[in-house]
Amino acid sequence: MTSWRPGWGDFPQPLLDFWTERHLCTLTTLRPDGRLHVVPVGVALDHEEQCAWVITSATSRKALNLLERGQVAACAVDGARWSTLEGHGVVVDDAASVARACERYASRYRVPRENPTRVAIRIDVDRFVGSTGLFSAGLG
Repeated sequence: MTSWRPGWGDFPQPLLDFWTERHLCTLTTLRPDGRLHVVPVGVALDHEEQCAWVITSATSRKALNLLERGQVAACAVDGARWSTLEGHGVVVDDAASVARACERYASRYRVPRENPTRVAIRIDVDRFVGSTGLFSAGLG
């Protein structure tokens, strides 16, 4: 396992490729009682905003969890290749942020279905961890 803290201008190309390829992810948040909540999601990186995005409904458990505690991790696996991003997530509902999240989601997955209660989770990434092959030599 290797780890890397984002310097968005010097992103290791194999790691960037991995987070751009279509892989479903799991998102882990903490419930109010401290138990883990893990669900499948799509996660899209945003180099311009230097964050990651998840789209969801305002009443989803993951969104409600983030109102209490912002710790979040998202993991993607492809055979022996895997990566987890760790950071702080916040639920945003302004039209510009939700549109940006949907745009980034569509670039990795597909155009999302209509959802009148959609919000976005903006993840400020503290670090990436993952299989060694996703990181350039010397990082860690």
